[in-house]
Amino acid sequence: QVRLVESGGGLVQPGGSLRLSCVVRGSATSFANMSWHRQAPGKQRELVAGITSTGSTNYADSVKGRLTISRDNAKNTVYLQMNSLKPEDTAVYYCKFAFRNIYWGQGTQVTVSS
Repeated sequence: QVRLVESGGGLVQPGGSLRLSCVVRGSATSFANMSWHRQAPGKQRELVAGITSTGSTNYADSVKGRLTISRDNAKNTVYLQMNSLKPEDTAVYYCKFAFRNIYWGQGTQVTVSS
C-alpha cells in the first residue's frame, strides 16, 4: 500500500516562504513521476509543479520563478519550495505519485494572508 504524507503547510504573510514535503511510504520514488497540485475553495484542482523520474521539471505559469520542485530519492521525498507567496496561492496542496498506479496525499493547507 502506497501512502503519501504531506507536511509544511501553514499561515504565512504575503512575500513569505514555505517548504512543503511529501514522504512516500510503501514504494520507492526512483521510477515515479511526482507532482504537486492545489485546490482553492470553489475551484478545480490544478497542477502546480511536476518532476519526472529523470529530474525534468515543469511549472504552472502562475508559479514560475517563485516555486521550485525537487526530489530526494534516497529519502523517498519530494519538496516544493515556495517563495514570494501571494494571497492567490492560498489552497490545499496535494502531492501525487504516478508509477503503475496513481496515489494522492491527504493535502496540506497553505494560507497566505496578512
